[in-house]
Amino acid sequence: MIRAGASVAVAAIAAAAVALPAPAHAGRPGHSPDVRFATYNASLNRGTEGELVADLSTRTDEQARTVAEVVQRARPDVLLVNEFDYDRRGEAARLFQDNYLSVGQGGADPIRYRYRYTAPSNTGIASGLDLNNDGKAVTEPGSDPYGQDAYGYGTFPGQYGMVVYSRHPIDYRHIRTFQKFLWKDMPGAALPDDTTTHTPSDWYSPAELEKVRLSSKSHWDVPIRVGHRTVHFLVSHPTPPSFDGAEDRNGRRNHDEIRFWADYVRPWQGRYIYDDRGWRGGLWPGARFVIAGDQNADPEDGDSYDGAIHQLLGSPRVDASSVPSSRGAVEAATVQAGANLDHGGDPRHDTADFADTAPGNLRVDYVLPSRGMRTTGGGVFWPVSSDPLSRLTGTYPFPSSDHRLVWLDVRR
Repeated sequence: MIRAGASVAVAAIAAAAVALPAPAHAGRPGHSPDVRFATYNASLNRGTEGELVADLSTRTDEQARTVAEVVQRARPDVLLVNEFDYDRRGEAARLFQDNYLSVGQGGADPIRYRYRYTAPSNTGIASGLDLNNDGKAVTEPGSDPYGQDAYGYGTFPGQYGMVVYSRHPIDYRHIRTFQKFLWKDMPGAALPDDTTTHTPSDWYSPAELEKVRLSSKSHWDVPIRVGHRTVHFLVSHPTPPSFDGAEDRNGRRNHDEIRFWADYVRPWQGRYIYDDRGWRGGLWPGARFVIAGDQNADPEDGDSYDGAIHQLLGSPRVDASSVPSSRGAVEAATVQAGANLDHGGDPRHDTADFADTAPGNLRVDYVLPSRGMRTTGGGVFWPVSSDPLSRLTGTYPFPSSDHRLVWLDVRR
């Protein structure tokens, strides 16, 4: 399927994420057999509560304009945005649509999403527990290290949240969220271990395990009505597997946050799972899905615990055969060199620009459809430096984000 004009082949789209003119069906969902699913860690997080709403209340925030133009160039039909601060009224999500996506940026056409969804995140919610084991439970936002004792790292509730935008109807009644699922309730959980004791998996006390949540943000199952079919958009943003100690509490949590979806989509494997309304179980056998998000895990490089992302890439229910790529990622790894020279992974597939310091550029952002959904194209929005659109990605300090938008086109 050719989405970007008669002379642009799918292979070229996958190899070089450059300017993508509006697909023929733009503004008319249902008139194309393909649906473009995308994930984008847009770094639209702010340092204080309410700051993102204030920034998006105008049409002059340069980062938001740049992020919006990236979305307008790529034109996904269904989009997850990671690192988008949550507010209870959903004002930031609405303002980003009205003041940025609905306004043409940099010569790109506006894009309108009729449907959107956002919900609370564990980030910045005080747990009342000493989760970093430094001898004190910090419960006052703004105090150091408040974020390390919160249910998910954040300096205020909702920081680093998520939002889903869709041109296809969202089945709001059947959305499932898993914000409060307890880590201990995952069978065989990779719980962190206090290496100074002889007791295994004892970083958290039994009383703490009664409250510690698995998801550092949340896990959402957002059903999307695509024509006469439902596709479950399974979205999350696991914690980075770093910023901890010998106990590897973040690495192990990242592993099990990724495992959650691997169990959820495999028939009967997710029987232990319960959602925030108390409904139990995973997806029904045969259900169609797309897993999306910044998984903070690379197949070959970085600090992942026990090959975390391979739980999805090797799942019998996941089609991981189509790997989005870009020429810009290859160029960046070559120019930056440093840690990138020691990587085992193919730099074409990198999705985040972490420069030449450890861990180097990595593939951490994924769009993974279920088996049986035919993939017809895809890519990473990472233009080479000679492309005029490289101004949207740039180099550090980035005009948009240190992550790149990643998409796949699937036949519905």
